[in-house]
Amino acid sequence: MDTDLLYALAAFAFVSSITPGPNNMMLMASGANFGLRRTLPHMAGVALGFVAMVVLVGAGLIGLFDLWPTSYTVLKVVSVGYLLYLAWKIATAAAPKGDGQAGGRPFTFLQAALFQWVNPKAWTMALTAITVYAPARDLGGIILVAAIFGAVNLPSVGSWAYLGTQLRRFLGSAGRLRTFNITMALLLVASLYPVLWP
Repeated sequence: MDTDLLYALAAFAFVSSITPGPNNMMLMASGANFGLRRTLPHMAGVALGFVAMVVLVGAGLIGLFDLWPTSYTVLKVVSVGYLLYLAWKIATAAAPKGDGQAGGRPFTFLQAALFQWVNPKAWTMALTAITVYAPARDLGGIILVAAIFGAVNLPSVGSWAYLGTQLRRFLGSAGRLRTFNITMALLLVASLYPVLWP
């Protein structure tokens, strides 16, 4: 891959990773509700789960969409349904306990990694990255695309979790935390706009 294409790939990885989407909205909510330390497995699951997704999409899953275009519609319906369920869970999260911690549990590493497979933004990012930056679908190109995303994704998503932790002081009361969670749920639903109306 030439230098210009490499820079373009890095820019695409950064912009697509740092902009709002389901992962980033959920990480900010997790940081605000559970703190950075308890959100670290969620962050790692997003970053490494997406790297694995890029490799698997490049290694052959992209061919399924070529052979069976309806599969993309099925994926979209399942993804939207699951994201609406998660938005409901965020909006109705329990009020803080006496120690100021929100009720419930943050995503585990495995839950966050598996979530990439029903995240419409992650699918769009992975399919675009492979199609545009590794069109030959050779192993070296696929691994390079995955490595660039791996290097860029973790600090990008981590910044959203950190932003959430900085909001914790402001969200000390049950009312503020409830309002924040409802706002995050609405933003999560809003992040579906590009998927439903491309």
